[in-house]
Amino acid sequence: MFPRTARTVLGLTSVAVLAGACSLSGGDSGGSAGSDQQNPTVTLVTHDSFAAPQDVLDAFQRQSGITLKIVKSGDAGALTNKLVLTKGNPVGDVAYGVDNTFASRALGEDVFQPYTSPEADRGPQRYSVDPEHRLSAVDVGDVCVNVDTGYFASKGIPAPASYDDLADPKYKDLMVAESPATASPGLAFLLGTVAKYGESGWPDYWNRLKANGLKIDSGWEEAYTKDFSGSSGKGPRPIVVSYASSPAAELGQDGKPRTKALLDTCFRQVEYAGVLTGGKQQPQAQKVVDFLLSQQFQATVAANMYVYPARTGVELPAGWATAAPLPSAPGTMAADKIQAGREKWIGTWRSLMGA
Repeated sequence: MFPRTARTVLGLTSVAVLAGACSLSGGDSGGSAGSDQQNPTVTLVTHDSFAAPQDVLDAFQRQSGITLKIVKSGDAGALTNKLVLTKGNPVGDVAYGVDNTFASRALGEDVFQPYTSPEADRGPQRYSVDPEHRLSAVDVGDVCVNVDTGYFASKGIPAPASYDDLADPKYKDLMVAESPATASPGLAFLLGTVAKYGESGWPDYWNRLKANGLKIDSGWEEAYTKDFSGSSGKGPRPIVVSYASSPAAELGQDGKPRTKALLDTCFRQVEYAGVLTGGKQQPQAQKVVDFLLSQQFQATVAANMYVYPARTGVELPAGWATAAPLPSAPGTMAADKIQAGREKWIGTWRSLMGA
């Protein structure tokens, strides 16, 4: 099963619910404020998809003398909202998981303070969204349309390859996507269409998709594991909005992927980490950012979170080069433009789709 679960996009006025906290080694369970300077506890606030090998986390704690406490707080939208709502009394010292679709909101609210990690020049600065370096890129997870290649081979018709192909009548009733109002990949796909067709053209494109029988699900798991024919659920639809890395989880017994990401339909998602303004453990929080950008941690992100490392020169799992190549020219959009247009575009999309 694809390890990166769906991320529900909560409204920015919703109050994110603290999903729970765990201390990875002994120490004060009361948070960073109660730790002593001999063995400080640093609270890392993350999205729910955070995962890393325990031995890598343990090695960092031994080397740094830091007790790392991880608090999971929903998806990228819920996490950002929680950080904004609690900025006067931050719930942690460092945060990871705010992505480029929400970065401008966090930066505009001064949630993060400037910090340039010595590890940042190993690649993460390629994805910088802030001249003050309040956010450091940790990983890249492009959202792309995926197709069940076996389905199209069995039908004797070519698989679609582009945005325009998806609206072709030969693919009527074959595609499923997630709602941009309730799921992160759905939002990324919507942003990709805005980037592709522009402010005036994207609504017409969605009208064409709707007329071509596009099905909308509330989240990634429903779309990918139930409606998509290329996954374990063997659903009825061979076209789905998922991730560029998804084919790496769909290898057959011959080691070849049973699905394919359409690299001309991708929208770049970048996830960031930063030191929280007003946190109690500022120097130690900087060390945690350094760790998230380090070779040791970056080498784990593909296998554990199915995202690409932001650091250059990190070896990917076997098969990713052919099954899950990183798109060379994905759709992109400036973070401030996303912030300015996101809610308006979602509202227009709801009207168009009757959702």
